[in-house]
Amino acid sequence: MRVMLEPVYVLHRRPWRDSSLILEVLSLSHGRCALIARGARRPKSRLHGILQPFGPLFASWTMRGELGALVSAEGRGGLCLQGRALISGFYLNELLIKLLARHDPHPRLFAAYEQTLDELAACTGEGSERREQRALRLFEKVLLDEIGYGLVLDREAESGEPIADEAEYDYHPERGPVTAWGRETAGRGLRLRGRSLIALERGELDDADVLREARGLMRLALGVCLGNRPLHSRELLRSVVAVTADET
Repeated sequence: MRVMLEPVYVLHRRPWRDSSLILEVLSLSHGRCALIARGARRPKSRLHGILQPFGPLFASWTMRGELGALVSAEGRGGLCLQGRALISGFYLNELLIKLLARHDPHPRLFAAYEQTLDELAACTGEGSERREQRALRLFEKVLLDEIGYGLVLDREAESGEPIADEAEYDYHPERGPVTAWGRETAGRGLRLRGRSLIALERGELDDADVLREARGLMRLALGVCLGNRPLHSRELLRSVVAVTADET
């Protein structure tokens, strides 16, 4: 199979043999693919320097079995992530590598990834951290939908009644939100307010408390999908935050 001028992003790259790279890419029409970029590490290679994460590309390759051979790649625009936004970008890539099956296209997820990178690149100045967190939560929501673990956000799991703004719920990953009657959350549930579930369903995460609860819910849901696989980007972000706190 030959693929021509497909929109892609490099998710990860590692050296292979003396001068080549093995790439994990996210493509619009072919999903996550593994590609060999032969000779890409040579200084005089046409591919040298452009096969970087977060840079939008048009790529052509041939595919035989699980591993393809990159034929050509060219940039299709520029993008710059810095500081926390850069770490958040690596977080997105790590989620995609660990949770997406190869050769399973997700055009909606590709569009969400592209939009989220644009949001992260624009996260500068006052309010940038909240904007970054909002972008991540909305991306995680799309990712869970696309891999078959979409969240129930609009109705109570047992009664089927619409979520009430003023009520509290215990969210269970395997069931959804259950009306909270006691003070403690039973089992593996997470206590949330109805207004947070409604806001997440609508993609309206401007309120700080809603955003905090949405983060907890996403961590719970993604933890079910990831199992015991750690996210190294989370540890990196914790280290950066700790260093910044010490310096201040």
